[in-house]
Amino acid sequence: MNVTGKKSLLFKIYASLVLAVLCAPIFADSSYTVKKGDTLYSISKRYELTVAELRTANNLSEDDVIKAGQKLIIPTANISNAAALSATQAESAESASGVAKSTESYTVQKGDTLYSIARRHNMQLYDLLAVNNLSADSVIKVGQVVKVSAKNAASASGVQQGNTAINAQTAMTGDSSLLWPVENPRVVYIKGKVSGVELSAQKDEPVKSIRSGTVMYTGMYRGYGNIVFVESKTGLIYAYSWLGSVSVKKGDYVVCGDTVGTAGKDDKGSPRLTFMVFQNGMPIDPAKAPRG
Repeated sequence: MNVTGKKSLLFKIYASLVLAVLCAPIFADSSYTVKKGDTLYSISKRYELTVAELRTANNLSEDDVIKAGQKLIIPTANISNAAALSATQAESAESASGVAKSTESYTVQKGDTLYSIARRHNMQLYDLLAVNNLSADSVIKVGQVVKVSAKNAASASGVQQGNTAINAQTAMTGDSSLLWPVENPRVVYIKGKVSGVELSAQKDEPVKSIRSGTVMYTGMYRGYGNIVFVESKTGLIYAYSWLGSVSVKKGDYVVCGDTVGTAGKDDKGSPRLTFMVFQNGMPIDPAKAPRG
């Protein structure tokens, strides 16, 4: 190969590397080396994730203590997973988004976590938990056999199923006469990885719970600003996001009409609230979610 050919080849390799870097996901999984004084809570705050997500991604139990120098996986933010892991109500295997109908066995290997197994087998984390009757704080061991989605089986993603009904209404307005977290809002269905509704609001308007339940999470969540998860007695997670302020804390019990925070603002400075409801980690139409 002559000099010109070698330069051309080197340029192509360099261009390919640059393109790969530019196209890499901004919020792809990353790792973090624990420093002295770190806790799972402080790390979760830094990366705007839930502690439950960190535990699951690193196969840690509630009793495990992290140590300086330990490497942790920082999972990609996924609000569906966060909602599923925040819920205390376990989904039955039979209702696991159809996954139970086409499963095969997988033996846990060294270094595996529930999170990595779900990713490897093209499953949603909450589907993997459900089909194996595992809870959010379950820890797996080497040699343990778990059910996973069968190879070549269609992936029954809860997010995909949840979006089907809502996406048909994308860019459409909803029924503002229903009970919503703010009064008389303009209700607009939004489209994305997770669907919900965007509600117009007044400046600093109180955001009220539309369903009684226990506050499971409060804080910043990546891509959703200040957020509050409230779990109803039936296991539904009501997510109030992009809040300007939060007035409840984890463990509080709220009844319908209690204030959970105030409306935040969109990128144009207009007051707003994004509202979502999850059933077993699967987003459902907020207009059809139980109230009261």
